[in-house]
Amino acid sequence: MTTSETTSQDGVRRRDWIHIAALSTAGVGAVAAVIPLVTQMGPSKDVLAASTTRVDIASLSEGQTLKAVFRGQPLFVKKMTAAEIEAAKADDAASMPDPATLADRTNPADESILITLGVCTHLGCVPLGAAEGENKGDFNGYFCPCHGSHYDVAGRIRKGPAPKNLVVPEYSIDGTIIQVG
Repeated sequence: MTTSETTSQDGVRRRDWIHIAALSTAGVGAVAAVIPLVTQMGPSKDVLAASTTRVDIASLSEGQTLKAVFRGQPLFVKKMTAAEIEAAKADDAASMPDPATLADRTNPADESILITLGVCTHLGCVPLGAAEGENKGDFNGYFCPCHGSHYDVAGRIRKGPAPKNLVVPEYSIDGTIIQVG
């Protein structure tokens, strides 16, 4: 028998041990190379921080709209009055380009809070109507000055070139804190 074919006391040949050691080293090296590649595919911390927005609505009174920013876009948080809610419910059956009821666009826990992205669905302009004294359009909601889209109080498109309603992002309400995203 030659030295390379001799076995150690536990029965493993020297050549087998060299193969095991080489494969283990290669495996550790492969894992060390793959981990940074997989890690860089995930979102960075600044992106994760911008993925949600928290808004405190404690100071929001009826009929008032609060403006915030969500993922770099304007966010409208409106507390509707009882008259606005009734008008929106009455218009649920009206003919609209993108039909939706008020219940579809609000949280069942608090139907007076309407949260929409403040971006016209036609070409991305910011509609007027969120601040006091701004043009609210023909349906007392929002008006896009760029191309004349009119939205009702529930952010539903009623007239103009916009094809869709103002987008309602995913959100949750916890007391007076709204978390969007």
